[in-house]
Amino acid sequence: MGDSNTTVDAISFVDTTSSQRIEPGSVNHPPAPWPAHFKTEPTPDEVAKITANVVDTVNNHFDKVPDLFLDSQAGFWRDHLALTWNLRTLKGKDKIRDFLQTEAQVKEVPLQIQIDESQAFRKPQVAGFAPVDGLKGIQFYITFTSQNGKGRGVVRLVQEEKTEEWKIWTFFTTLEEYRHQPEPRGPNRSKGVEHGGQPGRMNWAQKRQEEINFTNHEPDVLILGCGQGGLTAAARLKMLSVTSLIIDRNPRIGDNWRNRYHQLVLHDPVWYDHLPYLPFPDTWPIFTPKDKLADWFESYAKALDLNIWLRSTIVSSEYDASRKSWKVVIRRSFVKTSRPSGSSNPPGGAPEGVEEELEHMELTVYPKHIIQCTGGSGKPNMPTSIPGIAGGVFKGDRLCHSSQFTTATPLSERGSKKAIVVGACNSAHDICQDFYERGYDVTMIQRSSTFVLSSSAALKYLIGPIYSEGGPAVEDADMFVWSYPSEVLKTLQKDLTKLTIEHDAELLAGLDKAGFKLDKGVDGAGLFAKYLQRQGGYYIDVGTSKLIVEGKIAVKSGVGIAEVVEKGLKMEDGEVLEADEIVFATGYDNMRSTAREVFGSEQVGDKVGDVWGWDEEGEMRGIWTRSGHEAFWFHGGNLALSRYYSRVVGLQVRASLDGLL
Repeated sequence: MGDSNTTVDAISFVDTTSSQRIEPGSVNHPPAPWPAHFKTEPTPDEVAKITANVVDTVNNHFDKVPDLFLDSQAGFWRDHLALTWNLRTLKGKDKIRDFLQTEAQVKEVPLQIQIDESQAFRKPQVAGFAPVDGLKGIQFYITFTSQNGKGRGVVRLVQEEKTEEWKIWTFFTTLEEYRHQPEPRGPNRSKGVEHGGQPGRMNWAQKRQEEINFTNHEPDVLILGCGQGGLTAAARLKMLSVTSLIIDRNPRIGDNWRNRYHQLVLHDPVWYDHLPYLPFPDTWPIFTPKDKLADWFESYAKALDLNIWLRSTIVSSEYDASRKSWKVVIRRSFVKTSRPSGSSNPPGGAPEGVEEELEHMELTVYPKHIIQCTGGSGKPNMPTSIPGIAGGVFKGDRLCHSSQFTTATPLSERGSKKAIVVGACNSAHDICQDFYERGYDVTMIQRSSTFVLSSSAALKYLIGPIYSEGGPAVEDADMFVWSYPSEVLKTLQKDLTKLTIEHDAELLAGLDKAGFKLDKGVDGAGLFAKYLQRQGGYYIDVGTSKLIVEGKIAVKSGVGIAEVVEKGLKMEDGEVLEADEIVFATGYDNMRSTAREVFGSEQVGDKVGDVWGWDEEGEMRGIWTRSGHEAFWFHGGNLALSRYYSRVVGLQVRASLDGLL
């Protein structure tokens, strides 16, 4: 089945504590077993009858809904805000029954579902569920109305092995429209102009300036950070008629990407990365360069009229529980004058050779909610416990964390300088490749095993079947992915990982031979499990693996660092690796660490829970849901997660403003 003559059995994969590592305190849900295969494939008429029974039971016999699910613990209902203002995954008839009877908000306005037949792929039909063993069942999309509003979902049915009855395997509902208040888009878009004689009225530009400065009102929500998290959150809130203000310390929108290392290109393809309301044009390259993405963010914010204060930081904050409001003092800086200087300038500032002079002012705002969107991780994780890492012991050109690395200095002769990169995930690989292309001798220090898949394998098996040219609309693709409960998604990813490993067998065998330690991810579930459960430990290959296989980038694996010395790193086996530059691509702390830094431990940091990894039901901890501190939210992740979960966060904030949670 693989794309090469190399067999998977010839590759050594480690299965260690490190390879199975997840976020501390989170729950490692095992892959759910696949249900049984049906005995006889149902005819179209039988499919229609079976699905009609599900719809009738939900709409007219709600107390019998739990009996529609598979017996024991094999059935799942995943609900994102349709029936409560929480993110829930209920597993097994008993938990589903208890949830529907005691927690679901269905008494005032019963849940009503309809089969979505607006597109051919949404209609009830026999569909494949398991890519390896060929499991099939019945799948159909639904629309619904509930007390919380309108939304959509996906239902999957399988045949129970003993009784041969068709039962619900997974049922997914996600809210899209708040309390029957459609978003002001398409046929509901705003008029945008006031006709008639109105002397002295402001034009659009004047109104926008007043909105941005919040001259006559307070923002409902303060958002920290104008990366994909902050921009998508603000866009969703705007469509929910909630005013928001984004603040960012950088001088330009997009600088969170623009200021990163020189060679950075997104490892995900364009079809997976669209932002809500304004997708990339069809001329966009498949893999987006960081600076192009940064410029797009700038255009996105302007096109959607998002309110942003740049060069702005929080001075102080406090939450008044009695008023249900924050008091936040913001230091906002503006360019005052420019003068010639020999120093460099930040991107988006004055021209090179000109130093900006700033003036500062402190402003106080009183938002009802705060959303921290400062990245999916927290502060850079620099391993300060390594002896000699601080205090100027190293006498080379540079020792830094990957977050501080932009690019290497071009060299005319290979080997005239040496670089060490500590780490073996995406950033480490990209930085190694940058060093190599600029003439350095490069050594990667691999502290723990890594899951590697090629970009072509990711496109073919993980992303391409759902997010692709000519594929479903991105909203439908998101619906399909998140309709899987985490345990089932993990099972699916375990199967897909087998296919990517077979596809990449030759590449992986070469890495194995070069001494690079490989693993299959948590419980063998590859990339998605590593991202959702750990947010690291993987590399999507865009060229560096070949350099390792060919010996152009050296790998030192399985040996710890004893100390930083004057000319490089001394390893625990006694070897000294010499270097002119050392970059620690050692990841980041939990998002909670940034909250502590910005808002203080007592105010927020010690009240919010840890972020990332699964909770007891398989939903993500602390992010996109209540954080543990009233009116404080975390939002972030890659572009795809930010796209989907920005609506989830926005809907909860709107409901909270209306006193519903």
